Amino acid sequence: MATPGLQVVEHGPGGGPLPVVLVHGAPDRSKNFAAVLGHLADLRVITYDRRGYGRSVGMRPPARDFGDHAEDLIAVLDGRRAVVAAQSVGGNVAMTAAARAPGLVAALAVWEPPNAWCDWWPDPALARTAAAFAGATDTEALGERFNREILGDERWNGLPERTRQLLRAEGAAFRVDMAAELEAPYDFADLVAPTVVGYGTATRSGHAEGARRLARVLGADLYEVPGADHFAPISRPAAWATMVRLALARAGP
Repeated sequence: MATPGLQVVEHGPGGGPLPVVLVHGAPDRSKNFAAVLGHLADLRVITYDRRGYGRSVGMRPPARDFGDHAEDLIAVLDGRRAVVAAQSVGGNVAMTAAARAPGLVAALAVWEPPNAWCDWWPDPALARTAAAFAGATDTEALGERFNREILGDERWNGLPERTRQLLRAEGAAFRVDMAAELEAPYDFADLVAPTVVGYGTATRSGHAEGARRLARVLGADLYEVPGADHFAPISRPAAWATMVRLALARAGP
């Protein structure tokens, strides 16, 4: 049973192959998988807003780290064996859950998870940036600043005030996620699920080389999408859905 207050939605037909759970990044929310869902309409797909984001803003107690988010994901699985596909720091949540509940995670698909705590991560600027976000004292200002950087001032100013307020409110959960990036939430040796690691050639912050190195550490399949960026569920949904299907094929019966 999902954690009380967590907003969970199930899509598609029942039965058939294993269900798929999609885990969003930060700051983000499940609605940004809308286009991906269109490419997975034949599958049972579960989406949810992680604690502190989207329709799960204001949940109490707030998540303290990836471990809390992983426990929420395990609760969403509710004893069901499933494929878990995740975007960005959602990949850290997914891998933490897979390490804690290996019998439930049949396979993983992770798109550019930022393993900033690892000494092999190729770009030390990622850890410095995460540390700066983690040190923010005004979380609403943090939420606005990050989203302004992504959207640009014109798009930000054109958003309804209600939407801007939501994005500011997500700053608290975002700060927690950034702090969590700096410490190992799981042991790579505990990840036994077949894994597909995806990345785009138009990404930055070391994510492309980081994905290649992560795949080598895990002995995972590597999935490259030429021209894709870090936000591929939005910009390249068909390709991102293909990554999900690759993981589903790896899961077996």
